[in-house]
Amino acid sequence: MAISFQHVHLKTRDVQATVQYYIENFGATRKAEMPGRGWQLDLHGTQLNITGIIPEQQHEQHYGIEHMAVVTNDYPATLAALRANGVVVLEELQGDQGNRVAFVEATDGAQVEVIELV
Repeated sequence: MAISFQHVHLKTRDVQATVQYYIENFGATRKAEMPGRGWQLDLHGTQLNITGIIPEQQHEQHYGIEHMAVVTNDYPATLAALRANGVVVLEELQGDQGNRVAFVEATDGAQVEVIELV
C-alpha cells in the first residue's frame, strides 16, 4: 500500500480573508475554486483546501488546523514582512540545527511555523 500527501484542509469562518492571508504572506496561488465552498490553493507544492464548515458532511467539524510549516532562506526578511503585514509572532525559538524558528498566528487559531533554512 502506498500513501502520499494530498492536501491540508483549513476550515475557516472567513474564506476570503483566509485565502488572502496565505496569498499575501506566504506566496500561495489560487489553484481552483470549489464552487459554493471555497478555494484550493497551491502553497509551494502543497495543496491547501480552504472552506467553511461544510453542511453536507456529517462528522464533527472544527475551524482551523494546529500548524503548518514553511522554510525560508531569508528568515529576517520573512519575519519583517510578516510583522509589516500585522502578523503576530507568537514565539521564536532555536531549531535543532541551530537555525531560527518562529510560530506565527494565522486565521481561526491556526499557526504557521517559519523555519530558517540551513
